[in-house]
Amino acid sequence: MTSPADRLVGLLDLERIDLNIFRGRSPDESLQRVFGGQVAGQALVAAGRTTDGDRPVHSLHAYFLRPGRPGVPIVYQVERVRDGRSFTTRRVVAVQQGRTIFNLTASFHRSEPGFEHQVPMPDVPDPEKLPRLADEIRDRLGELPQALERMERRMAFDIRYVDRLRWTPEELREAEPRSAVWMRAVGPLGEDPLVHTCALTYASDMTLLDAVRLPVEPLWGPRGFDMASLDHAMWFHRTFRADEWFLYQQESPIATGARGLARGLIFDRAGRLLVSVMQEGLFRRHD
Repeated sequence: MTSPADRLVGLLDLERIDLNIFRGRSPDESLQRVFGGQVAGQALVAAGRTTDGDRPVHSLHAYFLRPGRPGVPIVYQVERVRDGRSFTTRRVVAVQQGRTIFNLTASFHRSEPGFEHQVPMPDVPDPEKLPRLADEIRDRLGELPQALERMERRMAFDIRYVDRLRWTPEELREAEPRSAVWMRAVGPLGEDPLVHTCALTYASDMTLLDAVRLPVEPLWGPRGFDMASLDHAMWFHRTFRADEWFLYQQESPIATGARGLARGLIFDRAGRLLVSVMQEGLFRRHD
């Protein structure tokens, strides 16, 4: 049995079927749709495999157009938009069963010196002082629901919420639209910087919309809304390892019109700002 971290690395190891065309696996899981972070991570792998290794990605902008079907391979078609002296641009279209389900534009930048500033990392407890997500749910409910138990076995990231999870209506009324989690891959991811970048891209879609949901429903209880990611944008500021602890600070400035906007900042343990993230999600109440 391979570990969840090994399976994540395998998921990001696309098959090259032509110069600019790649095929990615899509695990046959009991989900309604393919996880959006998987598609974004695989698309970024496809884009990165058509560039020179000395230009790391500095930004991506993507749209989720249709839900992907679990168990069905996804083909990634890369357009080499531009190869400049300092910047490289790639556009990727993800196709499944002849239909476009996702598109992404990524920009890669040759490293060069410049001035620096950043916002400070929030003062939060160290991850070792916080419970694992599964342990916190098990302690609150007395047992881990079967669906969450299956998810825990295959989850490639250790997630630890900085604030205790809220479950009751009284707790939800006190909640503000913000959340923070420590995360890291549950095992080593190797030495390829692109794999670490794409693994963090995968993880960035796991909890970002928590900040939108917090004031209205428990994060890990029954859902009152159908939820889907609409778009996703990331800016990569520094190199990092996704198998080392990073803090994901998330907040939602607005939710209206059945859509909620969330933004996130990702820091390493030294307090360096690594990545900035924005995402809009669709929230439709169950009939």
